[in-house]
Amino acid sequence: MTTTSVSRRHFIQRHAMAAAAATVGVPLAMPAFAQGTGAKEFRLGLITPAGHSWNRAALQFGEALKKETDGRLSLTVFHSGQLGNEAAMMQQLQSGALDMGWIQAAELGSRVSSIAAINAPYLVRSTPAVAKLVKHPAATKLLEVLPRETGTIGLGWGITGMRAVFSTKDISVPTDLKGMKLRINPTPVYRDFYQMLGAAPTPIPTPQVFDAMSNGQVDGLEADIEFSWNQRFDKVAKTLLQMNALFMPFAPLVSGRIWQGLDAKDKDLIRKLTTQSLDAQINDIVTTEAGLIEKFKGTSIAFKTASSFNPEATIQEFDKLWLPKAPQIAELRKAGASL
Repeated sequence: MTTTSVSRRHFIQRHAMAAAAATVGVPLAMPAFAQGTGAKEFRLGLITPAGHSWNRAALQFGEALKKETDGRLSLTVFHSGQLGNEAAMMQQLQSGALDMGWIQAAELGSRVSSIAAINAPYLVRSTPAVAKLVKHPAATKLLEVLPRETGTIGLGWGITGMRAVFSTKDISVPTDLKGMKLRINPTPVYRDFYQMLGAAPTPIPTPQVFDAMSNGQVDGLEADIEFSWNQRFDKVAKTLLQMNALFMPFAPLVSGRIWQGLDAKDKDLIRKLTTQSLDAQINDIVTTEAGLIEKFKGTSIAFKTASSFNPEATIQEFDKLWLPKAPQIAELRKAGASL
């Protein structure tokens, strides 16, 4: 039996349990949680492929959890969207059918405008600065609204590196994107930012992007360095432009229905081990990205950086649109400027 079929079976079983619990008026959390006893295998979903830094960190968290509890608590990681896309996983987290999910800020920001603040452009200008910003109170307190707004508990932020644009055309600065058909992450913040630069955001499923660039369906895409090296977008692009503008964090979430059934010691342990895994993941990205950039420089792609570009006019235009919706952007900009 495949992992996917097993996950589907478990999904059906969990929904059946939820329905049964609802009919008798008992909480969805397992009774063993209320007593603080019994073994529990958590199910964690994420969209990144096996081998990705997020996936490695999730596995590390699971190993530490099993070790710290002598096997009482364990974790199975479902990578590559085996449990569905992030919207589907959010629904499962809300119902208690899924225990944990590592979800991008883009998905959370589409549901809660204040969280979209973390995706605003030019909060910081480098990946080492991203690593510091996501640990700043201005960033971590964004997660405080999640229990009320989404029924989930946010345990911190992990990161990708700063995003770059891979173009089939020769570009040197962000304003060269004008008129380009660009595949972007579809979060509204990114859409508005790239439209302000004159690009035409073009929605294409991630697995189809390589071919879309090859056949001219799009002129380029924006993505982080780690993902782009794994997909080898340098094979279909002429230029790599480091934008120094955007990054895409993710938040480890726990279903509120599951969380309420945990005792205080288990909650503290999960928070501690998650923080340790996030610290390792963030350090991994900072270190690995520098090496991947050198690899890209060793390919035929023209490697360029937008470090000389003055973004102040773009920032003002963006903030005029987004500050009314996400005033937390101002505090994040202040925090980023101090790093």
